[in-house]
Amino acid sequence: MKRIEEIYREILYQAIENKKLKSTQLELSKRLNLSLSMVNLAFKPLKRMNAIKVNPRNYEIISTKKILLYWASMRNLEKDIIYKTRIDADASEIEKRMSANIVFTAFSGYKFMFNEVPADYSEVYVYGDLEAKERFKGKEGNPNLFILKKDKTFDLYKKLTIAQLFVDLWNLNQWYAKDFLKAMEEKLNGILA
Repeated sequence: MKRIEEIYREILYQAIENKKLKSTQLELSKRLNLSLSMVNLAFKPLKRMNAIKVNPRNYEIISTKKILLYWASMRNLEKDIIYKTRIDADASEIEKRMSANIVFTAFSGYKFMFNEVPADYSEVYVYGDLEAKERFKGKEGNPNLFILKKDKTFDLYKKLTIAQLFVDLWNLNQWYAKDFLKAMEEKLNGILA
């Protein structure tokens, strides 16, 4: 994931999970260990589309929905895949065999976050490291386990953020991804400004 995307995740996390719509660029820069110029660069398209207002002393989020959709459209989930394989098991069996240091996303992430499944699914996506590669030596064929690389600030959250789940689902092309995305949009309706 690009460093600029970490900024979008952070401001969306603060807005959606913590209901905090105002902060300072300096606070954001320090939290993510990024330069102020990087934060300023990330804000430029958001200001242009009237999703954020930058005041002399702080910034204020005007539209979380615009920021979320902008991030979803620029996200490239495929680039973050560090390992994929075929496991002879269904998705729920693969989920049970995962270690504690991974974070589920996509279909499994939705299942565990909202305790429901809008459609049957057969692939498991997780954020983790290559340790899982040793645990899951798969076979040739259509992959059903995907391990995504954690970015530098991923572990700040101790869980998958709502925004991260949304943008990950947005980037999947399985036919049932649409069902998960639609269900998630219904959950976000009323939460997003």
